[in-house]
Amino acid sequence: MGGGPADGGSAAVRPVRLIHTESTTEIPVHLLFRDAPEPAPVRLRPAVVARRADADGKVPQGQGQGQGQGQGTGTGTGTGKRVRSVVPEVDPELVERPARVLPGLAGVLAGVCGVAGCAVTSWWAGVLPPLVAQALGPAARAGAAGLGPAQWAAYAGAGALGLVGFGGLARGRTGRAWVLGLFGRYRGTVRRTGLMWVNPLLLRRRVDVRLRHWRGEPVRAADRSGVALRVAVLVVWRVRDTARATLGVEDHEAYLRACVEAALVRVPVAAPGAGKGAVEAAQDALTRLVAADTAPVGVEVFAVRPVRVEYAPEVAAAMHRRRIAALDAQHRASVLGSVVDSVEDTVTRLTMRGLVELDDYERKVLVKDLTVAFCAGRGETGP
Repeated sequence: MGGGPADGGSAAVRPVRLIHTESTTEIPVHLLFRDAPEPAPVRLRPAVVARRADADGKVPQGQGQGQGQGQGTGTGTGTGKRVRSVVPEVDPELVERPARVLPGLAGVLAGVCGVAGCAVTSWWAGVLPPLVAQALGPAARAGAAGLGPAQWAAYAGAGALGLVGFGGLARGRTGRAWVLGLFGRYRGTVRRTGLMWVNPLLLRRRVDVRLRHWRGEPVRAADRSGVALRVAVLVVWRVRDTARATLGVEDHEAYLRACVEAALVRVPVAAPGAGKGAVEAAQDALTRLVAADTAPVGVEVFAVRPVRVEYAPEVAAAMHRRRIAALDAQHRASVLGSVVDSVEDTVTRLTMRGLVELDDYERKVLVKDLTVAFCAGRGETGP
């Protein structure tokens, strides 16, 4: 109890800390008034993803290249690069190639040989129809040997030859192609015309390779100001690679329509009444975008042209009033400009020819009266 006052007299009493874990650090005075230098640019090194080695301890080259490509196609927000859209990839081995077919004459000859073989086998077995047997006479009965294993084998071989010969006959048309497949594997494409023979075991899919066009239904879009529009487009296209168009995507026509709708969302369309330059720029942008999206699936797009552009129903009335107001303001500005030019010309002529001498007040009154007169006259004669 007695030690408290004695200690307090020898040393100052420390204040009680509210935060017991606080700590202070002395800062030199010259650092407080020192100009802070600008932060030096730091060059960031590209991130490298560790590549997995195989069983022998070697890193495959394809894996490193794929990672490098993946990093190169990133968003690039730090470097200010523009984001590139991801292009769909299709199996690189799925490329159109010609299929092996024979002329149609070969199929006809095989079929005729099969039918002739069946007829000879029937004569051999003695099972010809009664009319044919009567026509042949004793020769038909002399060759009768009955139906045995040899006759049945001859029937099977001749019948198979006839079925294969006649069953493989096909007719190729101009602008049409066949995509052939066997047990789910692509076997080639036939673009020939005329009579030909195709393996009857192959599955045939007919593809139209002519130049085609379709006009879609009105689709939602927007102009550069974000105003809602309804646009109907005309697309000119054709199938360039039948293998990818048939096997690379479920329905290439539906895929094309989806790509057109997606392009209309990403590209601003010229508003109704826009100039020729804006319309052509929108057409070029749409064509390039849709062509890039459909090229991997074997579809070649030549043009995407908006043929009908109108405002959406919810903004059509407002945009109509806005256009009328703009036209009215433009008309008023032109009328006012012509009136001012007429008044200036009249006053200048009167004063320069010495017909009247006007001071500032009289000049203002004359300008006012002439302006009212010209405006009233134009209002009576104008539409």
